[in-house]
Amino acid sequence: MNKKRILIVDDEQDMHVLIENLLDNDRFEFESAMNGEEGYNKIASAKPNLVILDVQMPKMDGFEMFKKLIVEKIAIDLPVIFLTGIAEKRGAHFNEKDVKAHFNSDLVSYMEKPLDPDKFIELVDKKLL
Repeated sequence: MNKKRILIVDDEQDMHVLIENLLDNDRFEFESAMNGEEGYNKIASAKPNLVILDVQMPKMDGFEMFKKLIVEKIAIDLPVIFLTGIAEKRGAHFNEKDVKAHFNSDLVSYMEKPLDPDKFIELVDKKLL
């Protein structure tokens, strides 16, 4: 069975560990990046089937990284799950519908941190069908 490859881009190492522990290692391979710039540079070599992308990061945030991938036609059909704790940290509120509309893409999804494990696993499975 070919494992699906997931690129986790988040500046918090704890999130990498949490995501890898939540998901079945028999089904997935993981690549990691600690900021948007590193994540952007890893896309070509990692060849992920899915990107799990934090919104707030140093060097290049998740929205900037994804926009750059779209503009440069690197991520035309690459599903992305944006994760953020922005509502909890700054009181800013937006939802999946807003994110899909902003990027004009059904390939993107959005989930608030802290993650609901069951909903997160369900969303990953949905994205990789």
